[in-house]
Amino acid sequence: MQNNAITLLRLTLGIAALAHGLLKVFVFTVPGTVGYFESLGLPAVFAYLTILAEVGGGLALLLGVYTRWISLALIPTLLGAVWVHSGNGWVFTNEGGGWEYPVFWAIALLVQAGLGGGRLILHPRFA
Repeated sequence: MQNNAITLLRLTLGIAALAHGLLKVFVFTVPGTVGYFESLGLPAVFAYLTILAEVGGGLALLLGVYTRWISLALIPTLLGAVWVHSGNGWVFTNEGGGWEYPVFWAIALLVQAGLGGGRLILHPRFA
């Protein structure tokens, strides 16, 4: 039962990361995402790295590839989101989104890193 719960957490985190990355590509568009990052005073390369982290990390989590390392690698992306939303208050439903959701997501990734990949992984050697 515990392995099923670990797997469910991993798949949920993978879907969420992939969805956020694809949102930046197909809805906000890459140039729009770059522009937003630059409007925050961040270099354009951070937008590309964020998209790469979310899409690549999301796919890796879905496949169960290096789950512990990928989970840890995604945490800085979420801490960046905490920074972006920190002025909007706690609740993510606030205008501009608060910092509640990215903090929760970062903690869930830390928990996933501690638990490992669970079941349904690409190959145990890569877990």
